[in-house]
Amino acid sequence: MVADFKRRFYISLAVSIPILLLSPMIQTFLGIRTALRFPGDLYLLWALSSGVFFYGGWPFLKGLFNELEKRQPGMMTLIAIAITTAYLYSSVVVFGLSGKVFFWELATLIDIMLLGHWIEMKSVMGASRALEELAKLMPSDAHKMMPDGGTEDIPIAELKEGDKVLIKPGEKIPVDGEVVDGESSVNEAMLTGESKPVEKRVGAKLIGGAINGEGALTAEVQKTGKDSFLSQMIGLVEEAQKSKSRSQDLANRAALWLTIIALSCGVLTLFLWLVIINRDFAFSLERTVTVMVITCPHALGLAVPLVVAVSTALSAKNGLLIRDRASFERGRNIQAIIFDKTGTLTKGEFGVTDTLVFSGDLTEEQLLAYAASIETHSEHPIARGIAASTENPPQVEDFKSIPGKGAQGKVEGKNVKIVSPGYLKENGISAADERIEKFNSQGKTVVFVMVDDELKGAIALADMIRDESKEAVSKLKGMGIRCMMLTGDNKAVAKWVSEEVGLDEYFAEVLPKEKAEKVKEVQSRGLITAMTGDGVNDAPALAQADVGIAIGAGTDVAVQTADIILVRSNPLDAVAILVLSRATFRKMVQNLVWATGYNAFAIPLAAGVLHGYGVLLSPAMGAVLMSLSTVIVAINARFLRISK
Repeated sequence: MVADFKRRFYISLAVSIPILLLSPMIQTFLGIRTALRFPGDLYLLWALSSGVFFYGGWPFLKGLFNELEKRQPGMMTLIAIAITTAYLYSSVVVFGLSGKVFFWELATLIDIMLLGHWIEMKSVMGASRALEELAKLMPSDAHKMMPDGGTEDIPIAELKEGDKVLIKPGEKIPVDGEVVDGESSVNEAMLTGESKPVEKRVGAKLIGGAINGEGALTAEVQKTGKDSFLSQMIGLVEEAQKSKSRSQDLANRAALWLTIIALSCGVLTLFLWLVIINRDFAFSLERTVTVMVITCPHALGLAVPLVVAVSTALSAKNGLLIRDRASFERGRNIQAIIFDKTGTLTKGEFGVTDTLVFSGDLTEEQLLAYAASIETHSEHPIARGIAASTENPPQVEDFKSIPGKGAQGKVEGKNVKIVSPGYLKENGISAADERIEKFNSQGKTVVFVMVDDELKGAIALADMIRDESKEAVSKLKGMGIRCMMLTGDNKAVAKWVSEEVGLDEYFAEVLPKEKAEKVKEVQSRGLITAMTGDGVNDAPALAQADVGIAIGAGTDVAVQTADIILVRSNPLDAVAILVLSRATFRKMVQNLVWATGYNAFAIPLAAGVLHGYGVLLSPAMGAVLMSLSTVIVAINARFLRISK
């Protein structure tokens, strides 16, 4: 349908150019009336206008019958009545009735309505691509283990329950299954919301679509097809999308009332002049048609789409992409916003938050430098967080991994070890410190630094909170919006992030299938709710929310499920989009008030209420007023701004 409106618009626009040049009013206005007159010019004008009426106007004529069949007259009814009145009256004038032709008004009305509907429809495209993007998370092939010990690459669809597959380092896990051989850490952040890589050993469960870390794993297939985790996620997204409500379009409501006004005033005008005042039919009909032309919704047809186009362009320049206009408009009424934690309020990557030194012969900087030297040789996410904390760390020699417990090496002639709490426990080394207990209570990961077999300090790491998160929450609260967090992470981590950022409420340890339910729970309190997230596990919640806001750096499925995308992955942009939603609605209301309100002034004049005082609005002047209203609406839309 989008392509059809686009094609009809361009063809009708091309035909409208000669219609304008052949229209007597336009010729007079441009001072070229004599130059462009030729025998049969009005018949050519009628033929071209007929083409635009039947081809360009067909969607609206068809829409008239559809709306009347449903007994819900709206914009299509109003447009169809306006163009039909203009066409029939002008055709009668061409073939003998005394009066003015309205062909240029007819053609431009159809052009503008086609353009408006095309703009509107383009703004809501793409929602159906969400399920396709979910499926793309899965690799197409898997390394199936063969009886002879080798592997064979086969399509995932051919795998059966009980088959064994090899998952190499860095590859996506092809199926839901259980580890039967090997050790590795697996990144499930996009699927479960768990910020830490999850250690996987024999007996551990694997989720298809997660990313394997540094080790090779052999897994036994347990779930395939519709039973897999991702397939269940697809079902949840589908269900949430179907249940999402759509607010009634403002312009359609205005169009319904304008339709009633147009028909009532048109009939009343004809009756009063023809029956009560007893004027001739030609004059009475001209008054009636002038009323109908005045009511032609040029401005109304553009009042909403123009603001949509301006707000879409304005938002795109600021890294805010609007995919669903109806949901974007609902953003002005948001009362609660739920943030995903990992990748939204936090960066989704580990960083050093605290450094403790247990003895006075090392500074915090030296302790970090020693640790960074060792960890530069490791690919583990926690190791990368430590390595990134220091620039130009010293060189390390004789680097060795301590399986499952850490790593060691020689730095500046000293034997340095970075070890886990488990290593200290196994070796009977005490690290009793209330500060470490505090870090553990906050859900932070703590590693210890040993130099020449002596415990020298500890380093705490956590998923780093974005610098903008606290400011964004503060501004949202200032707008009267309740701020919450939804995460699959543990309660300790959630509590720490909530306190740091200043949230009103948080939900922790929420399973992916429960996230949409949590959004429903908040909605059941009577709160109009927005959801902001970036992972596959957020997709059903994004679809369930009244407004779904995706962090652009996240998965394609989160982006495709959401109504709004924040390209810069900046929580402050969530504030900007809601501010823009409120400003956009104000512009829409202003435009709709003008587009319909001017009729209160123009319709009585067109009907001839001041005829006794020598004031009579001609059809030409009616068209000018109609055009002026359109210009004012267009200019007003251009003044839309995002207030920072």
